Amino acid sequence: MPPSPELRQIITAIQSRQRFVLVSHARPDGDSIGSELALAFALQALGKQVRVVNSGPAPPHFQSFPGVADVEVATAVDGAFDAVVVLECGSLERTEVTGLDRYFVINIDHHVGNTTYGDLNWIDETAAACGEMVFDIIGGLGVPLSRDMATHVYIAILTDTGAFHHSNITDRTFEICRQAVVAGVSPTDVAGDVYQRSSVGKLKLTGHLLKTMEFVDDGHVAILTVDDEVLRTTGCTTDDIEGLINMPFNARDVSAVVMFKSIDGHVRVSLRSKDDVDVRAVASLHGGGGHRNAAGFSLDGSGANRRRDVVAEVVIAAQTALRIGPPTRTVG
Repeated sequence: MPPSPELRQIITAIQSRQRFVLVSHARPDGDSIGSELALAFALQALGKQVRVVNSGPAPPHFQSFPGVADVEVATAVDGAFDAVVVLECGSLERTEVTGLDRYFVINIDHHVGNTTYGDLNWIDETAAACGEMVFDIIGGLGVPLSRDMATHVYIAILTDTGAFHHSNITDRTFEICRQAVVAGVSPTDVAGDVYQRSSVGKLKLTGHLLKTMEFVDDGHVAILTVDDEVLRTTGCTTDDIEGLINMPFNARDVSAVVMFKSIDGHVRVSLRSKDDVDVRAVASLHGGGGHRNAAGFSLDGSGANRRRDVVAEVVIAAQTALRIGPPTRTVG
């Protein structure tokens, strides 16, 4: 398949420039870290000067991967750069890094709702992860796929597909992963480092969430709640929350999960779903975004009524997709 016009423009822009800073959204995850570092290694292979800057550190379970320790944590960028490449971020504000708008901005994303804020914009909503798009850039630059590049492309895809559970997967997703394995990636080792290096605190947090989990709509929608006090008593940080939202899907009948995270005075809502349940539509009602099966947003105010509204919206999304008829119990 020939490269898109947007991809060709980005390849040309990269080839004609020497000094780059790569950034992604605040609270970086596997796709943001993987996309940044895969591209950073590719640019370095071309002799380019590269800095990777995020407003916060990578979660602990990514720290053992190549290049992660070299990512700078800063809330402002200043220096002589020819371009900023922003990966997997719907707006410059979401980076929580200032000073980016002074440079030539290349915006690469796969989310619906990207504000196309860059001087060059490539938005591919069919990509399962931003890492798939970075894979195309690496190929377009003519850089051989090294083990380090392949590792981060694989991490990006593994994490943003929910360990190959989400509906955004295509045959291309597996072809890219196949090439990553040929380049030296061990799927077993990567999955082990990402998913099986939990602390005792995270195990305690898991137990708390299972004990306090609520169900509505005859068990089709699960609700999880975590706050500062829960983190304190379990000895956890916000990084330990990652991935726990998927636990309720071990139950066959659960089609959507709502997680309320009340941390440091802010309420963040994460949504997950299976099959055709579109939680992205719910997130968009509150100024958020994401994918059909994985989305999120910040909730202004922590009142019980606001939370009930969100749960009701998710129930409607589940019922619409599953055609299971009207609610059989009160949501709340």
